[in-house]
Order: sequence, then C-alpha cells, then structure tokens
Amino acid sequence: MENRQMAEVLEKVRERSPLVHNITNVVVTNFTANGLLALGASPVMAYAPEEVADMARIAGALVLNMGTLTEETVRAMLIAGKSANEHGVPVVFDPVGAGATPYRTETARRIMRELRVSILRGNAAEVANVVGEDWAIKGVDAGASGGDPEALARKAARQLQCVVAITGPDDTVTDGTALYRISGGTPLLTKVTGAGCLLSSIVGAFAAVEPDHVLASTAALAYYSAAADAAVALSGDDRPGSFQIELLNQLHRIDGPALLRAASVRKAE
Repeated sequence: MENRQMAEVLEKVRERSPLVHNITNVVVTNFTANGLLALGASPVMAYAPEEVADMARIAGALVLNMGTLTEETVRAMLIAGKSANEHGVPVVFDPVGAGATPYRTETARRIMRELRVSILRGNAAEVANVVGEDWAIKGVDAGASGGDPEALARKAARQLQCVVAITGPDDTVTDGTALYRISGGTPLLTKVTGAGCLLSSIVGAFAAVEPDHVLASTAALAYYSAAADAAVALSGDDRPGSFQIELLNQLHRIDGPALLRAASVRKAE
C-alpha cells in the first residue's frame, strides 16, 4: 500500500462529502460531528428506531458506537445495521468498553452475530473481549496486558470475517492476511473524551468512498495520526484542551499532499 493511495482516498472523501450515519454515545456526539465536518464529510446523528432504517439506507456508511448503552439504542443499532446490510452500506462497529460488564460484552457479540460488520475498530482489550480473549479493561479503556495486538487483530479478522483495526501506541489494520502498522499520534489523544469514537466515524467516512476496507481503514488511521501529530506540535503536549481544538483544525487542514508526506505505514512481513 502506497502513501499515494491513501492520499487519493482522503481526496475522494473531500470531493464526495459522504453522509455518515452515526449511532454513537451521548458523551461524544458534538465532537464527532465537528470532526467529521472538519474532515469534509456530512455527519448525521439519528437514533430513533422509527427512522434509522431509512437513514442507514441513504448513508455512505453506518457507524455504530456502544459507548452509552440502552435497550432502545441497541434496538436502533440492529435495525439500522440490517438496513445497511440490505442496501450495501458499509458498517463500522466500535465496541466501546466490551469486557467491562457482561451486558456490554454480550451486546458487542450480539451485534457481531446479527449484523455483517465491515470494519471493527477498537482498542486491544475491546477487540479481545469480542472474540472471547481474556484482556484487561478499565471502564472503557484498555488495561495493561502482555498480549500481542497484531496476533489478536489477525485472529479477530479471521474469526469475525471483517477488517479489524486495533488502535494503541501503534495501530494495526488487517483482514486476517495482509497486516499494516500505522505509527504516529500522541498520548494526548487519551486525554480527550471521544478521540477514539471520532476516529471510528472517520473510518466510516473513508469506507464510504473506498470499497477496499483495508485501504480505507489504513488511510483513515494514517490521516488521524498525521492530524494529531500536527495538532500537538502547535498546542504543546501538556494542554489537552488546546489540543482538542487544534485537532479539529488539523483535521480540516491535512490534505492529500500533506498525508502523502506524513503517513507512516508499514506492511508486516
């Protein structure tokens, strides 16, 4: 995979401004919408079970995020996901906090059973708990573990039959065969509520315009890392509030040529 290909996907997002239907958590809705707008996509947050099938049908991608779970939200996710599947709309699933409680873990596994998910995006602990691995989690954040995220990503992709993107100090994208490592980013991303949730929605925007979901996911993660690197260089590494605002600015400013220069992606041997 070449940086040129990733830059071209970013330019397609900017040209087409895909509609990204988000059923996400109440903590991050505003930040997610602003981040998608900064990218150049068109966000919509539709949660009512009465309309989600219609919204998913016309979207470029559907992003499901289970950060704040309710029975009605789960029902809406399943209705929207089935509509997306019927109409060929890619589904990105962020299993926030899978492993933290039995209800949360079973909900994540239910969504994976009942829907055809295109891309699973989460931290290592979340992905591990979706596939039945024992991996520590603290609330909705990954705990310490001696596990191998790349081996986990490959196992999950093969077991779940989808592209898996695991994010952490370094990011991993795989379809179970090809595997790419994305470097960059900053620890300040862990100090901003919703940084990971926004990333999942950005993956959705890239998947809306690129049918190769390994390429779409890798390009989205490389773009996000480049924006985060540029943001922390301007805000400083001790100002999470300033960093959050600057991240939105850089999501808007990073274009194809900038991504071509900044992307740090390696294919695993």
